[in-house]
Amino acid sequence: MFTGLIQHLGCIKDLTPLQAAPGAAGEARGISLAVEAPGMDLPAMGDSVAVNGCCLTVSAAPVEEAGLVRLEFDVVPRTLELTTLGGLQVGDEINLEPALRVGDQLGGHMVQGHVDGVGIIDSVTRDGGDVRVWCRLSGELAALVVERGSITVDGVSLTVTEVDQDRFCVALIPVTLQETTLGRLEPGSSVNIECDMLARLVARAIESRQWE
Repeated sequence: MFTGLIQHLGCIKDLTPLQAAPGAAGEARGISLAVEAPGMDLPAMGDSVAVNGCCLTVSAAPVEEAGLVRLEFDVVPRTLELTTLGGLQVGDEINLEPALRVGDQLGGHMVQGHVDGVGIIDSVTRDGGDVRVWCRLSGELAALVVERGSITVDGVSLTVTEVDQDRFCVALIPVTLQETTLGRLEPGSSVNIECDMLARLVARAIESRQWE
């Protein structure tokens, strides 16, 4: 579980194809993702970390050197299909958030790190310190977005300011622009979207007619 409050900006250091298990047929499956992050508390192998909003498990013992923490994650094909992680390249910056601990302040909203799908940035308008971003979704995802509701974009907890059919708008404050990757969004950028979990539960209940 996460809050959507990004704690560190990391950098992709290596992308390596995962090899099939010994004796298994088929080609390499998924990728091993190596990330470096400055000033991060050293997690343990097996801990969860949200990478651009996608919950991943630390797959090797982390290493700290000269203030940089190096983390490795195994990313399976299904995750690559449903998120933007398959498009990452060495040198790209990423949003990182360690898993929420009991007793930590919940300053954003409850985020699972289960990406619902990929959105496409439609427009970015800047007027002084006022930055508005419109993002387009598939019809299925758009139905889960409501004005003044919560949404997670590349792991960042945001409030929906407007909804227009299959698009939604968010307003980005200066600290979000400075401390996350959202300050570098451009029209056409792909982003990981996690809709509010309450919206998901309500949609599922209606779909299965639990109200009857």
